[in-house]
Amino acid sequence: MEWDDQVSDDDLRTLIESELFRREKHRRLTAAERHSAVSRVFHSFRGLDALQPLLSDPSITEIMINGHRDIYIEREGEVVPVPIEFESRERLEDLIQFMVGGVNRIVNEASPIVDARLPDGSRVHVVLPPVALNGPTVTIRRFPPKPLDMKELVARGSVSEEAARLLRRLVRAKYNLFISGGTGSGKTTFLNALAEWIPEDERIVTIEDSAELRLRGIPNWVPLETRNANSEGKGRIGIRELIRASLRMRPNRIIVGEVRGEEALEMLQAMNTGHDGSLSTAHSNGTKDMVSRLEAMVLSGADLPVSVVRKQISSAIDIFIHLSRFRDRSRRVAEISEVIGIGQNGEVELASLFRFEEEGERIGESVGKLVQVGRLRNESKLRFAGEGTDTA
Repeated sequence: MEWDDQVSDDDLRTLIESELFRREKHRRLTAAERHSAVSRVFHSFRGLDALQPLLSDPSITEIMINGHRDIYIEREGEVVPVPIEFESRERLEDLIQFMVGGVNRIVNEASPIVDARLPDGSRVHVVLPPVALNGPTVTIRRFPPKPLDMKELVARGSVSEEAARLLRRLVRAKYNLFISGGTGSGKTTFLNALAEWIPEDERIVTIEDSAELRLRGIPNWVPLETRNANSEGKGRIGIRELIRASLRMRPNRIIVGEVRGEEALEMLQAMNTGHDGSLSTAHSNGTKDMVSRLEAMVLSGADLPVSVVRKQISSAIDIFIHLSRFRDRSRRVAEISEVIGIGQNGEVELASLFRFEEEGERIGESVGKLVQVGRLRNESKLRFAGEGTDTA
């Protein structure tokens, strides 16, 4: 309604209360029920309807909507249903259009899958019918108001102090780092923490499907975000195009939020053509699996011999960091590996520097620690940057 934008929040609440409580059935509600009813109507005008109370709860890390009557949340690693639903499927569809329209995205039956983000930085993934059989499906990944830094990750046991010290030197010395892990393992959080060690006088270009990274202390930062095709199927700008464009922006480093497909070739080429210190992430079950996935990604968009692709990987990426989500729902660094070249079998050869070793399990807690199992072999960048050598 046009008057909605002209009425203050307090006046709108007053209007809702007066309209609601002049009806006999609503006068019999308890104080708590009245507050809930007023808030629900208010959020339908000014917030995100049924989702607003969930988005206002900082302890909720994920919201999963499987149709308008089926909503789950994740809190402290545990997924549970919530007694909240939308009044109709149409209301949920309207809300989806409001969310994706806010970042100039389009989603409909012809193009039923889209990524978007909310003003608070939360990541939104939408799948509509006919692909989603149970109705509109929405997954909202939430991030803390203040990104965790490496000191906090060490305190939580996500990474050891020794590994963090090495990673700090590697970032400052402009080693190319690649973070892998499963869904919800903390890749974006860890990437944000690593980026805090980038010197503030460098120019950084970040490339993402949906902007999630929040770099602090870097004034010369250019965030780029992909664009979906319009209703006529034109105008799409993907990660591949953005990587190419970023090379003309004179960046000191390029950060690709997540590599998913054929753009992996452009990322590797950027790392191989003077853009040291680049960072990126991708989904995988382990470091060796990540190497295989990168090979497959490159080959999906380029007709190259596998041997050439492996040489590209071995010369572009210096360090792999693999994150895992353990049985106790904790997110930790599982392994840090160095790329040491191409082995006699023609495959990319890795050497572990740190590995998480489990020591048993207490009730509800995985017991173990990240142990140093090797030393860095390629120390040329450390020496060049004046960061010393790996003598720890």
